[in-house]
Amino acid sequence: MSVIRLENALGRLPQTRMREPVNFSLEAGEHIAVMGPNGGGKTCLVDLITGRNLLMQGRLAYDFGPGTKPTAYGNIVQLTFEDALGSVEKPYYYQQRFNSQDRDESPLVMTVLKRALASGGVTATGLSADDARQAGHGLTHDEAVAAGSEDYTEFLQNPLLDTFMMRDLLTKRMVLLSSGEMRRYQLFKALLSSNPSNPSNPRHRRVLIVDNPFIGLDAPMRAQLDQFFQLLVDSGEVQIIMILSMLDTVPTYMTHVVEVKDMKVGEKRTRAEYLATLPDFKASPAASLTPQLREQIAKLPVMPVANLTADGSVTDEVISIRDLTLPLPDTDRVLYNGLDWKVCRGEHWALQGRNGSGKSTLLSLVCADHPAAYACDISLFGRRRGTGESIWEIKKHIGFVSPEFHRAYKENRPAIDIVASGLHDSVGLYKRPRPEQVEDCLFWMRVFGIDHLHDRMFLTLSSGEQRLCLLARAFVKDPALLILDEPLHGLDTYRRHLVRDVIDAFCRRPDKTLIMVSHYEEELPANITHRLVL
Repeated sequence: MSVIRLENALGRLPQTRMREPVNFSLEAGEHIAVMGPNGGGKTCLVDLITGRNLLMQGRLAYDFGPGTKPTAYGNIVQLTFEDALGSVEKPYYYQQRFNSQDRDESPLVMTVLKRALASGGVTATGLSADDARQAGHGLTHDEAVAAGSEDYTEFLQNPLLDTFMMRDLLTKRMVLLSSGEMRRYQLFKALLSSNPSNPSNPRHRRVLIVDNPFIGLDAPMRAQLDQFFQLLVDSGEVQIIMILSMLDTVPTYMTHVVEVKDMKVGEKRTRAEYLATLPDFKASPAASLTPQLREQIAKLPVMPVANLTADGSVTDEVISIRDLTLPLPDTDRVLYNGLDWKVCRGEHWALQGRNGSGKSTLLSLVCADHPAAYACDISLFGRRRGTGESIWEIKKHIGFVSPEFHRAYKENRPAIDIVASGLHDSVGLYKRPRPEQVEDCLFWMRVFGIDHLHDRMFLTLSSGEQRLCLLARAFVKDPALLILDEPLHGLDTYRRHLVRDVIDAFCRRPDKTLIMVSHYEEELPANITHRLVL
């Protein structure tokens, strides 16, 4: 029997309409991986499955078991794993996590999770939402105090806290979560509030749609999450539709694969059939930088950056950090514990460590986005931080991209304007680029394979296409220092190879310095010369 069935379906929205009518089914006992390149239509398919995009033709039918309403509401749980905090708090801006006032207003993870339990009609104590609120569960800390209840005992006994390694996050404020920690939180919250079991109807089938759940997670957490999905499949309580951009990796518990590309949905195949026909992604022209573009990058003129110390002498030091210790607010935890780090001109560094180890915070100190940057002993291009330089002087020689920056970039302008904003390190375009600068923007968009998107509005692009725009933005001013925090985050297999090629070609030029964060060793370019593990 079909739990979900789309027959000859086309959505009403023209901007997300598939090129061909869609036929798709999820049968009882199946777990489907939806595979496809960035911008290929995977999200459009999910919008049809969930009914978010209403049909102009065709049929959508659900059957979640006897006695269950045939609607998506209450039967399909969807997790997009977006980095945006907007659904959790007020709108997010990039430096918000470092601003003490906004940070102090941000709730604790434990408070948000308890509130989610109560609003979902079930709590860790098994009480109804109303009874839980009367007892003080699911309220803010101040509300709980007023209600005379601060008992976290039963909540802390939830075994999922250990499955998702959540205990170390419970006393963190939401705005301080790293990209990987945010993913752990999102999945944990959805699973707590969805309550997939239905004891009164054992034949009730629920569907969990998860979008790229493994990106942004370190290796131990990926293994832990993989194990959890396997347990969920083995329980028989949930069927999973997993959206994946890494086209060469299909979890073992997925029974079938559906390919979506060029806004067309392919036929459903078994996992074994899909793996037997995998192409050589690295050898594909779409997955590598063309020799012509590689040569053009190599021939770009290099503008020298004078590294002058306070006494006027020249130094090769690009970054110098001395005796760095950073206490974390609201905790007794200390980052770095006396770190000394020196990065010299032309070096290529891999910055590695577990989720929450402080990689992104360290880069925010270098880029002066963190207010503590001016209290620490940090020099950039030979100049001591806090000696009168403006933030724009700090950033003009740095190209930067990160998942946190991506989630804060909500300007809905043409893609070429987003790339051009990198010329002046602005969020949004406030100064019209000169014709030669427009050509530079188009060149880097061509390098990353997105020049055909130059007039598309940024927020209408897929997440992967947005990431490529922000990468082009980081490269467009030809920076002396390239800081890439998980730059391949959310990209498909083709584009991961392409971007790694671009980084490699860029850094082969004289005096180009790289700091790159990645949880995947295979993402790092071949010319890495140094490593720092936090």
